[in-house]
Amino acid sequence: MKKLTISRKKSCVIRHRRFLNRLKQNHNDKPRLIVTKTNAHIIAQIFDDTNGVTLCSSSSIQLKLKSGNKQACQKVGEDIAKKALAKKISEVAFDRGGNKYHGRVAALADAARKAGLKF
Repeated sequence: MKKLTISRKKSCVIRHRRFLNRLKQNHNDKPRLIVTKTNAHIIAQIFDDTNGVTLCSSSSIQLKLKSGNKQACQKVGEDIAKKALAKKISEVAFDRGGNKYHGRVAALADAARKAGLKF
């Protein structure tokens, strides 16, 4: 029998689809905090699925940080939480974009929680 090999990108897409289905069943009325991770930077945006609009966003590029390391992710998490609270958004559903909840994604989420965002 052949051994199937799944690439890292394909497993990320599979994980994201599975997670989105569960997210839409349980948290369909809340806006999503979407995290997009690249090798050099990290991007976070709060998206309203019912209206199809981005409510606020923040990134390591926008904050003029040189890299997307853990310290930069913490600053992005704090910034997105401040922007959300300014627009009176206190609860969001966390969409990690198929990435594992580890490292930079976890640092961003913890910083956003510490700044007052609930998810």
